[in-house]
Amino acid sequence: MTDKTDTDFDPDIHSASRSKRILRLSTFAITRILNRLRTPGARRITLTLVGVMIAIALMTTVSGVALGLATQSAVQGDNVDYWIVPETGDLNTIAVSTGQTRLGDTHRLTSRLTRNDRIQYATPVLSQVVPVQTQTSTTREYILLVGVVPPNGSNPTIASVPTEELTPGDPYFDANRSTDSWTGELIATQAAATVLNASTGETIMPAGTDQTFRITNVADGDLRTGVGAAPVALVHLSELQAITGAADGDTASQILVSSNSQRVRTTIEGIYPQTNVVTRTGFAGQTVSTSSLPVAMGIAAFVVALIVGVLFTATTMGLEITHDRQFIAILSAVGYTERSVGFVVALQVVTVCFIGGTVGALLGIGGIYATNTILAQTLSLPAPGIIDLRLIPYGIMTAVLIGILALPYPVWLARRTTITEALRL
Repeated sequence: MTDKTDTDFDPDIHSASRSKRILRLSTFAITRILNRLRTPGARRITLTLVGVMIAIALMTTVSGVALGLATQSAVQGDNVDYWIVPETGDLNTIAVSTGQTRLGDTHRLTSRLTRNDRIQYATPVLSQVVPVQTQTSTTREYILLVGVVPPNGSNPTIASVPTEELTPGDPYFDANRSTDSWTGELIATQAAATVLNASTGETIMPAGTDQTFRITNVADGDLRTGVGAAPVALVHLSELQAITGAADGDTASQILVSSNSQRVRTTIEGIYPQTNVVTRTGFAGQTVSTSSLPVAMGIAAFVVALIVGVLFTATTMGLEITHDRQFIAILSAVGYTERSVGFVVALQVVTVCFIGGTVGALLGIGGIYATNTILAQTLSLPAPGIIDLRLIPYGIMTAVLIGILALPYPVWLARRTTITEALRL
């Protein structure tokens, strides 16, 4: 009776079913690569695993941020059925609100909308991150100011802040921006009050202007994005325009429209050229960003991770195959065919990428959390990233794709290894 050798795994020697032979080869390949990872001489395999892990971690983090930016382009409001947003332009999100494409002449056009009997209310919205401080503070903090026109006879909640404490309409605009008509009313979220260490009645001083605001109320809720609460405050639109330079052209980021009639969309679509009208049924109950930047970020992260991962994996695993030629020659000597050897090598490459991708995807989720935390603690900005567990299988599948695309070079090196050449080494 002869001892069992590695030939037991060769499909050309045994007459077992095809599935059983593939299972045996797979078990052999995976077991060997896992054992190799435990040995001190597996530097090239470890390097491949770490390279894939870093590529997938960065891709997952950037994808989470891009996903967050893409789903935060509209300031969500209670009972808002439509958002009018610019069709093209720079990034337009509540997290980054500078350099954005805006709508013009918004007071007049909103007034035109509200005259429609089918529209319950409409309000322009301008969102801008503004450095502010209290009278008792010497340091400036950044909060997101949201300018609106509170409707008469309705008290909607916009950006998780109720508007009932704001004077209806826009008195400063209605009085041709007369200083005497400045209300200075500001409703802060809990997060904004905490960041400013302020309470109801305190004066808020924006940077670069002599105009001030007074906290008329601190709302019970918060606007939550990613993993944190955003420091947000609600003010009148024209007053925010005045301190941010948006008064010229009467610009706003978007217009919120509330209506129970589906036919009103035709009216809304015709009010502004080069705009999109999006509904509550969009992604996650919000609109997808009208900017191409979040999409470009996601695509760029995927392409870079794929290209770098494939080139790195092919190179390092190719070096590993070259170093491991004696073992490949032994497999050939005991009866493994070129196809069997190629299958073993291919599965080892994919297994390394799978492990690296799994760890990298989990690290990427942690990267999103870290990005949100750093921005919140250092700049007091809303968290831009979304922690979506679907990013984990996305990262793993990308890693497996990297392994598949990197196969030709190491498999080619394995199949061209001859017994006599390898055993002379």
